Amino acid sequence: MRTYLAFLHKDPESDFTVTFPDFPGCITAGSTLDEARAMAQEALPFHIEGLLEDGEILPDPKSLDAALEADPMNKEAVAFLVEVPGDEPVVRVNITAPKSALTRIDHYAASIGMSRSAFLIQSARQAMQRGD
Repeated sequence: MRTYLAFLHKDPESDFTVTFPDFPGCITAGSTLDEARAMAQEALPFHIEGLLEDGEILPDPKSLDAALEADPMNKEAVAFLVEVPGDEPVVRVNITAPKSALTRIDHYAASIGMSRSAFLIQSARQAMQRGD
């Protein structure tokens, strides 16, 4: 089971809004705090299910510090965790690669908000879909 950060935002003129720093397109809301948290628990697994069906790779969960640094608006929000069931086991592998290649991969992956593992898996899936 994976756990992702969620941020609860409250504007005086609106409902409670929940955003997910690891999933910028996933947003939900509720008229009460409890409703917003319940909606977050429904919205994130639904969003992830759609990503997996489209062959996307799930990002590694961001740390609270990284999420706060990435978006200053999160500093005014309340952070909480949302657990997402994971049915596919993750396996650690060992690869051999030139250090300079790994450095470039790490820099590029970080610039697009991904981990090295997620980037390599996504790149491999894309190459297989193209038939490379």
